[in-house]
Formats: sequence, structure tokens, C-alpha cells
Amino acid sequence: MFNFVKNLKAIKMANVRNLKKDINYVLGDIIEAVYVWEYANTDKDTKQSEAIIDEAIATFDELIVKVNAKNDNAKAHFKAINQELETKGLALIEKINNLG
Repeated sequence: MFNFVKNLKAIKMANVRNLKKDINYVLGDIIEAVYVWEYANTDKDTKQSEAIIDEAIATFDELIVKVNAKNDNAKAHFKAINQELETKGLALIEKINNLG
């Protein structure tokens, strides 16, 4: 019985680790896309693009805090965080597409 509980905790931690990696990769790719846009459009103002980077960093911080928060229903908690990552990520991508 102890091994089952130990394995269950390992599975739960793997999900947390993967969620943190997803957050890092998605928002990192968004920031990288903004840098590529800035590099390709050196003649344009970068205030909007810098705001997108700041928003991506704030979103990263916010989501990591939520992942680290304890919650009774972990499955629903992580599912909600994953959904929030998708929603905010798509919004940031839309902002990148609307740049200059």
C-alpha cells in the first residue's frame, strides 16, 4: 500500500512539473516571438511589444503562484490553471498578430 501512495505522489508531482514546463515554454515562446517581431521591425515603436512582454512575464508569475498554491481538489485546480494558460496565451498571441 505504501508503494501505491508513493507512486501516486510521483504522478501528481510529474503533472505539476509538466504544467510548470508548459507555462514556461508557452510564455517563453510568446516572448521570443515578440523579440523576433522587434528585430524584423526595427523602424517601428516598441512600446506595444514591450507591454506584451511585461504582460507575459506577469502572467508567468501569476500562474506559477497558482500552481504552487495548495488546493483540496488538485485535478480541478490544475485543469483550471491549464485553461487559464491557454486563454491568456491565445490573447497574447492575438496581440502579437495585431502589432504594427
